[in-house]
Amino acid sequence: MSDVSFRLSNSRPAERAGSSRNSPSIKAACAGACASLLLLFGAGAAFAQEQLVISSDTMSVFVPTPEGLIEITRHKNDTMMIGGVLQPMVPVPGVTPVGELEVLAALEQGTAVVVDMRTIEWRAEATIPGSVHIPYTEVASRLDELGCSKTASEVWDCANAEPMIAFCNGPACGQSPLAIKAMVREGFPVEKIAYYRGGMQSWTVLGLTVSEGLF
Repeated sequence: MSDVSFRLSNSRPAERAGSSRNSPSIKAACAGACASLLLLFGAGAAFAQEQLVISSDTMSVFVPTPEGLIEITRHKNDTMMIGGVLQPMVPVPGVTPVGELEVLAALEQGTAVVVDMRTIEWRAEATIPGSVHIPYTEVASRLDELGCSKTASEVWDCANAEPMIAFCNGPACGQSPLAIKAMVREGFPVEKIAYYRGGMQSWTVLGLTVSEGLF
């Protein structure tokens, strides 16, 4: 890298001479700055090149356009909460996909239970205010919290199940889809399940209020 010189337009010639490009302090400062820039851009390049999967069996999709064939890929960026694998809008046939307005209406009007289905460390970091916590790993044994009851033969009777909205960390989070599948398997009526696929990823990016430190 070439030497860097400094021009002090209002200084006298003698002062400029004392600040020449051969000054050890200037050379040291330049070397430190250059090293920092190299580290910064080097790390940025590595970050930009980290490719993520789109779905469980797809790394890229080729799309024909008037300009020719374009490959659509997925790369990590600083807005992501997790890497993960992109989830379908409807994880189980019959489930209703919903967005932020539907979640807000359910919270305000009490028309559905909004359920955070993530593990405890994620919920403690930030969650949707008014949501309840049933981790995806426990939901099959906690359906009584959603209106079901156990029969004499120890199977779930979900005739009085409450409408619910499941969410986790966003479009690439598999926790709430797994929970929904477990619920349906245990007899929870699919028509009473809604899925907020955007989850905490969309909620926070859109600037909506979160609650922190909940367990």
